[in-house]
Amino acid sequence: MKLISAFDVIGPNMIGPSSSHTAGALRIAELARKLLKGEPVSARFILYGSFAHTYRGHGTDRALAAGIMGFQADDERIPNSLKIAKERRVDISFEINTEEADVHPNTVDIDVTTDRDEHMVIRGISTGGGRAELSAIDGVSIRLSGEYSTILVKQLDTQGVITHIAGCLSENNINIAFMHLYREEKGRNAYTIIEADETISESVVHQIEEHPSIFSAILIE
Repeated sequence: MKLISAFDVIGPNMIGPSSSHTAGALRIAELARKLLKGEPVSARFILYGSFAHTYRGHGTDRALAAGIMGFQADDERIPNSLKIAKERRVDISFEINTEEADVHPNTVDIDVTTDRDEHMVIRGISTGGGRAELSAIDGVSIRLSGEYSTILVKQLDTQGVITHIAGCLSENNINIAFMHLYREEKGRNAYTIIEADETISESVVHQIEEHPSIFSAILIE
């Protein structure tokens, strides 16, 4: 029997008509925002499944814009997020994809560029009750919920990288709850996602980044 919490019954503290299409959509974009070191200057949202059919009526468009700017699900600015994006000179656009059917019904791709010339394409899904997870970064399949203190490491898939990451965490007395490696193919770009039981400090992130085969390490809290 599956146990449920009060959160599952009551739902998230949110502004908007739908936990999946509003709060969940915002959570996707909020997680995507946390992967960026710069400020978004453009974000193109490609919507699939039910997102594609109801995104205006359920406020998914405003939720996604709010999330990519870092707003929380109960932020009173969400209804005006598209206007705020224009004022901040963040170029927001939406595309509908009804041809690709083999996807989760609440799926969005976020093609985002920042003021530091970062460019990423991030896929996320809304899993219900305001929850969400990221399922791909730049075409590499991953799984990231952000429910733990998490580090996302982008690296070259070479020998010794995982040992270095684990060693940094061990030296700082951080217990690993989950650790997963995702890669394009052997020897190419890869992502390691570490979810920890303890709070991870920025100093640990910088220590991890010292390895020559690591491009970046990002703390997601």
